[in-house]
Amino acid sequence: MDAALEDVEFLALSANRVTVLQSLAAGPRSRSALAEETGASQATLGRILADFEERSWARRTDGGYEATATGRLVADAFSDLLDALKLEVDLRDIVAYLPTEELGFDLARLADATITVPTETRPNAPVQRLIDLERDAAEVRAFSHAFNEQTLSLMADRATDGAVRFRGVFSPDVVEALASDGALRRHLLALVDAETAAVRVRSAGVPVAGTLVDGRVHLLVRDDSGVLRASIDTDDAAVREWADDAFDRYWTEATPLDRDDVISPE
Repeated sequence: MDAALEDVEFLALSANRVTVLQSLAAGPRSRSALAEETGASQATLGRILADFEERSWARRTDGGYEATATGRLVADAFSDLLDALKLEVDLRDIVAYLPTEELGFDLARLADATITVPTETRPNAPVQRLIDLERDAAEVRAFSHAFNEQTLSLMADRATDGAVRFRGVFSPDVVEALASDGALRRHLLALVDAETAAVRVRSAGVPVAGTLVDGRVHLLVRDDSGVLRASIDTDDAAVREWADDAFDRYWTEATPLDRDDVISPE
């Protein structure tokens, strides 16, 4: 283990070493090509390549150098580690609020996700990201314990015009809150009445705020006080599969919402 940790430290202490090994793992490179990719001097490259040859991570070719099988193994593993650490940095401030017990996929699948957080100038940025995705979508499926006014009004208007096929399954508290407000109730009724929309209520609640917008999955992340902390969206296949299954399960376990439920909430 100590030798392995020494090699990790050896790579981690030099961005040039990482770049050179990743480049060689991608294919043979001349020293001039490596110099162009890294910006390193020939002297620095000479030391790096000598160290790689000593570790049997690289070997000379007629035109320069190439990675060995073990060199490619190390490059791939280190790249995976870097990807995981970059994702961890992105998630560090919001991971405490992620409903990880409900997310049936490896967090590594979020490596290419778009993470949007509120800022002083754009406190509503996570919701605005969702609205931007929904504005031109052909199909929207939502499962959530919250339904904000902007999304509700957008979906109601677009569904009334027949511009989107909307299906949503929500917690009872969501319907109760919307029905108790005059303006929100009108939007909800418009959604219930729209031919291209359907709304259901899951009596057991919905523990995660997710939306499938065409082929993209969007998650709203709130803290225990309901404060919006971030949104995450991705088109990763494994995340889409989880979201499809989650929506279908919640939808099957829910009951249709009709006008009487909205006009005279219990």
